[in-house]
Amino acid sequence: MKHLFYFILLIAGFSSIHSCKDMLDEDGDPLLDLNDTGGLNGPRALYREITNKDTLAEYHYSGLLVTKVITDSASITDIAYSGNKVSQISFNGFLDLDGNGKLDKDSVSYSQLFTYGPNDKLVTISENRSVFRRPPPVPPATNPGPQTLLRKTKTLYDLIYNGSTAKLDSIIMKNGPDVSGTPFAFISYSKTGYAYLGDNVSRVVRNYGPMAGGAFGRPTTRLAYDFVNYDTEISPFTLLPTVYKISRLLSTEINDRESHILSPNNPKKLSVTDLIPPIPSPVSRTTNYSYDPQTYMTKGFGVNYIYKPF
Repeated sequence: MKHLFYFILLIAGFSSIHSCKDMLDEDGDPLLDLNDTGGLNGPRALYREITNKDTLAEYHYSGLLVTKVITDSASITDIAYSGNKVSQISFNGFLDLDGNGKLDKDSVSYSQLFTYGPNDKLVTISENRSVFRRPPPVPPATNPGPQTLLRKTKTLYDLIYNGSTAKLDSIIMKNGPDVSGTPFAFISYSKTGYAYLGDNVSRVVRNYGPMAGGAFGRPTTRLAYDFVNYDTEISPFTLLPTVYKISRLLSTEINDRESHILSPNNPKKLSVTDLIPPIPSPVSRTTNYSYDPQTYMTKGFGVNYIYKPF
């Protein structure tokens, strides 16, 4: 029952009521009106993801490159490039690490470095992460103290591609605590596998487990994410760098639920299943999409997508 409730919370992240927000970008230029039937002609950029309550993401550009993503009033992702390739992503702010639909009060800071292999394929991601927490007030004080370091971790991701299709096949993660004065060792891992229907991600299965002496132990958690009933229209996420999208999926352990952002089209049904026995029925949500005349998706699962011209 606990697991089922957890998955209901996961899927709830897909659903919210839509509304229109400010229809100008940061430069004062007009955006694509969500209620306009004329659409946006010519080159475009994804500018905002919004609900009736929040701006989920706002994308800022330097020329044609996404350089900054603001995901709430206090959370900023900075994207650096070497040429046209993403070389580093830095995040400072707040994340929903426990999947309850609310940002944690602990603040998170991480930096990811990206290494490329043949054909400019991303092959490794090296991450250093720190989590900070405000200690409770010590009487007679009534206000919490300043943010103090709670923990530091190091994570290494290895990306593996299918030899015949060149599609992303799997991501292997190794993680361990970074404690000053203590020899570093990876103590946990995850293995994520990707299946496709055409070019669209159809299923993602992620296994989590302990590590000892460099060896993977038996998985203690196995989660499956299914994406079905794809349309043939254009996903707004095709306008974002693939490396940023992978980084976004790896920002928390529950963000695999967004793996459809790697797809060129839009799934109308999303499901999450706990694969550790006893296996419950999948928890699912469905949606009907709205599109503009250029076949870009503009609304789905309670989120509006706002574009601006390039």
